[in-house]
Amino acid sequence: MLSLDEWYKSLPIVTRAYVTMAFLTTAGCALEIITPFNVYFNANLVLKKKEVWRLVTNFFYFGNLGLDFVFHMFFLLKYCKSLEEGSFRGRSADFLWMLLFGGCLLTCLAPFVNIQFLGSSLTFMMVYVWGRRHQYVHLSFLGIFNFTAPYLPWVLLAFSLMLGSSPVVDLMGMAAGHVYYYLEDVYPRISGRRPLKTPALIKMLFPPEEAVFV
Repeated sequence: MLSLDEWYKSLPIVTRAYVTMAFLTTAGCALEIITPFNVYFNANLVLKKKEVWRLVTNFFYFGNLGLDFVFHMFFLLKYCKSLEEGSFRGRSADFLWMLLFGGCLLTCLAPFVNIQFLGSSLTFMMVYVWGRRHQYVHLSFLGIFNFTAPYLPWVLLAFSLMLGSSPVVDLMGMAAGHVYYYLEDVYPRISGRRPLKTPALIKMLFPPEEAVFV
């Protein structure tokens, strides 16, 4: 059985970095080292006061340390890790580019729907992409009914609505996930072009990885 340190080191690089920043940011707010007001997204503060860190930090805050935080961290860790070790195996640069692309889309949408923290939406984007790339995986919701992976985001959306949560955050993530999935998985097959090719600058951030043949 792996120790906590061994398990942490076994996580793929992008997943490890994201989960670490999410935990540290959320815990820092809970311990009042920083406050959510220091990290939330506000377009006016970014443009007028040059507080550009808000473009990034808002993705790392997941609310108070409680059941909701545990729920979000579980899904973040599960599907972030599954994607990076699965369809992005050996291509961490491409995975990071997916997150950056999704983050940019969500940031553009946020001012129109008044959302200040986009971490949950980005997690939902990963769930959507994972479901699309595992179309024949069978899942079960609380042992009540079975469904295939592409329906997972919709099941989670329905569950959120039952708990009284706003659907906007989840729907934004699903929209970003669908745009990425279409441009990366569907459009190249029908056009022969890949518009979301990972920039060389992003690839330079990672050491050479072994080729993976699918």
